[in-house]
This record gives sequence, C-alpha cells and structure tokens, in this order.
Amino acid sequence: MNFLSTTLLAFSMSTDAFAAALSKGACVRKLRFMVALQTGLLFGVIEATTPVIGWLMGLGASQMVRDWDHWVIFTLLLVLGGRMIRAGLTPPTEEEDCHAGGSHTRWWLLAATALTTSLDAMAVGIGLAFMDVNIWLTALAIGTATTVMATTGMLIGRKVGTLIGRRAEILGGLVLIAIGSLTLFEHLHP
Repeated sequence: MNFLSTTLLAFSMSTDAFAAALSKGACVRKLRFMVALQTGLLFGVIEATTPVIGWLMGLGASQMVRDWDHWVIFTLLLVLGGRMIRAGLTPPTEEEDCHAGGSHTRWWLLAATALTTSLDAMAVGIGLAFMDVNIWLTALAIGTATTVMATTGMLIGRKVGTLIGRRAEILGGLVLIAIGSLTLFEHLHP
C-alpha cells in the first residue's frame, strides 16, 4: 500500500469513531478540551490495536489463500464499506439520542463504544495480512487519524450534532469500497 492508500484507509477507518464522538460531544453540556482529547486517545489506541490483532489472525490464513487473496480483500472491504454506508443512512436509535437518559461520557461506555467502532478495523487487519503492508505504520496511521477525528468530533459535536457524523460514515464506507475495488483491479490487471 502506498502513502495515499494508507492515509485514505486511516481516515475511512476513523469515520465511525468520528460519528460516535460527534454524538457523545453533542451530549456534553460543558466540554473541556482535555476530556475531548482523552476520548480521542481512547478511541485511537483501541482503533490502532484492533487491525494488528486482525493482521495476526490473518497471517496464518494468508498463506493458504495466496492465489485469491485479492478477492478476500475486496470482499471484506466491500462488506465493511456497505455496513458503514448502511449505518450512515440509518436514523439514530433512541440509545444514540442524548435525551435517552444517563451520562454518555462514562469511560466504560466510551471504551465499549470505541471497541464496537473498531471491530471493522480488526476485519481490515485480516485483509491487510494478505497484502504487502507495514502493519505497524498502518496501525499507527489508523490510531492517529482516529485520535484526531474523535477529538474533533467531541469538540464540534455540540454545535453540529450527528448529521455530519452520519455523512462522514457514508464517505468512509465509499472509500473502503474504492480501496477494495482498486486492490482487485491491480491484481487482475497487473
């Protein structure tokens, strides 16, 4: 993967964390920068860890499917991108609504949200095991992009709500599908 693909992958992986952070930020009455940064770091560390876990799981399988690995990558990114687009088009649930009650800034709830939003990064990590990538740089890029996006989402969430977050998730899904399609094209047309 080249620098542009890695950057696009990193930011597309961070869009679901951005959307979640927007929603959380919209629910906080007086948000301090340090709270937003801590939230961003929590999302970033978890999002950087999960592709490495997926990559480790995929290493064993990559040797067995070397002849059709491009189809595995394409399928994983197509499914994940489609899931992100569907999530972006789905109206917010009552649980995502600020007025559903409870504090949405509890750390255990944020950690659970971060883990949930990073499961797609684990699946991408599995796909990365089939490619010639430096997983450590890719994971660092994903974690950094997620930290920046989640911190920003928290900070602007109060002003813009979840509308932008859902659109960002749709864009992230489209980028994943484009990366998967490009990978397939490059393997089929060397």
